[in-house]
Amino acid sequence: MEEKRLPRREREKIARRGEIFAAALDLFSEKGYHNVSMHEIAEKAEFAIGTLYKFFENKEALYKALVMGQALKFHDELNKAIDDICGDEVQRIRNYVRAKGEVFMQNTSMIRLYFAETRGASFNIKAGLDTEIQKMYEDFLQKLASVFESGIKKKRFQKILDPYYLAVAIDSLTNAFLFLWLGNPEKHPYSENVDIMMKMFFENIALR
Repeated sequence: MEEKRLPRREREKIARRGEIFAAALDLFSEKGYHNVSMHEIAEKAEFAIGTLYKFFENKEALYKALVMGQALKFHDELNKAIDDICGDEVQRIRNYVRAKGEVFMQNTSMIRLYFAETRGASFNIKAGLDTEIQKMYEDFLQKLASVFESGIKKKRFQKILDPYYLAVAIDSLTNAFLFLWLGNPEKHPYSENVDIMMKMFFENIALR
């Protein structure tokens, strides 16, 4: 059955939001959140300032929507990586480790912006947003923990830690390698270090 196509007006609205997000991300990445005005974003996106305010009441709302949209995309991609029930638990974890790197590499500007601005952003920007992202992150950790729990039940892994702590540990390990990659991509190529991460982690928990 063919999917119903969105009405033209809705398609145009989605396209305009995308253009606004692209312009805002370019400017925020180049100059920093606090050094960019709504007028600059409107000019970059080639919209009248009034049109911009029809979509977002202020710059904080635009920034929150931009970050939240990216967070949802990351969340979906990482969930897909571990949803492959055809693979065994080790393969599903490998899928996650690899996919996390791919998501970061495909969205470097957004990642750098988020880490650069999170500490310096005003309380109003972070209010609510961090809570929502934290909820998504916690949900994902629980799902990742369920993969480890499955591996323990099948006697693939030793039960040396609670499955949740194993999820936190592999997540922290990938973050460490991603920060190395962000600092020096040529010296620390994340994709080439996937096997190293897997070996470091699973040598300690795999049953022999």
